[in-house]
Amino acid sequence: MMRLRAWSRTFGLLAPLAAIAALGWPAAARPFVAATIRGRVDVPAGSTATNGRPDVAALSMSMHDTVDRRRCVVYLDPAPRPAFDPGDEPHARMDQRNEGFVPHVLPIVVGSWVDFPNDDRTYHNVFSLSKTRPFNLGRYAAGRSKSVRFDRPGIVRVFCDIHSHMSAFIIVFAHRYFSVTDDEGRYHLGNVPPGTYNVAVWNEAHASQNRRVTVPDGGGDVEADFTLR
Repeated sequence: MMRLRAWSRTFGLLAPLAAIAALGWPAAARPFVAATIRGRVDVPAGSTATNGRPDVAALSMSMHDTVDRRRCVVYLDPAPRPAFDPGDEPHARMDQRNEGFVPHVLPIVVGSWVDFPNDDRTYHNVFSLSKTRPFNLGRYAAGRSKSVRFDRPGIVRVFCDIHSHMSAFIIVFAHRYFSVTDDEGRYHLGNVPPGTYNVAVWNEAHASQNRRVTVPDGGGDVEADFTLR
């Protein structure tokens, strides 16, 4: 009799699970096959640098070479919900090297710290007047480094108070679906769940572009190329 009762209780628990299995996984728990959105961003090669330090509010101005000016940030807007889950963000790094910032464009996630090491043989003074994250690290010598935490999304224009030709961009995102183009203009956004997304492109010297992209349920690569004007 006790065995029969125990079996009845077990069957009572398993029956709903069997019914769920027969109907399929709930939408929220159903596993998906991630995809990669990849492509290339073509940027006109005829852009010329601007002499002198520009107005810090003019985000379209730049003073760096052609490779830097052609560097783009590609991102999803909006991004899938899991992209906003909190995590331990590693320190990012923007070097001061040969009187320039390396990298010239640095995308990070909200909450990240950025280290600004001085790898030159001269003093530097890194600062920003951007509303997203104003700061001034003061002058410091070669071999030293200072850090800043970025806790709001937005664009931060970075300068050196000693060397007027130095400038860079830090793009602060509220999610992790972003990528920087390489020297050939290529990018990839990995681990994207199925759905329809808006893929956007930012470049310091050109108007932003975006296009709708659909990631199928079966995963795989989805191509999305851009040509900036």
